[in-house]
Amino acid sequence: HDVAEVAGLTSFSFGDDEDSRYVMVFKKEFAPSDEELEAYRRGEEWDPARAEERRRLRELAAQQEEAELEHGPAPPGPPNDYKDKYRHLIGSDAAKAAARTMEANKAYGCVPVANKRDTRSIEEAMNEIRAKKRLRQAEDE
Repeated sequence: HDVAEVAGLTSFSFGDDEDSRYVMVFKKEFAPSDEELEAYRRGEEWDPARAEERRRLRELAAQQEEAELEHGPAPPGPPNDYKDKYRHLIGSDAAKAAARTMEANKAYGCVPVANKRDTRSIEEAMNEIRAKKRLRQAEDE
């Protein structure tokens, strides 16, 4: 690297361990691109045609991202309709028929205050629990 620098050249090292490590020297005006350096680091031979194809694919992906940003995010939801997937199991009218016959369970829902067993507020109940804990701790001591 020092000799290349003195000679006005550019040098890059490639390889993993000391046995397979090597140096490539380039003229400064013909220095390799970042893509070319990455190919050498991966141990591949530089192919300008493949690099051009990769660059074109990256540009296409960037254009698609810009288009998605312009249109806004996709609406949330599954990519397909699960009803179509399971239509052979549930049929097309089964859910509608089940919805028509379904009734609310009277055991759940709002309970009138008169029917509640515990009429204390949350604060009152918590204070009572704390008092019982203090009493137990005092008995243990």
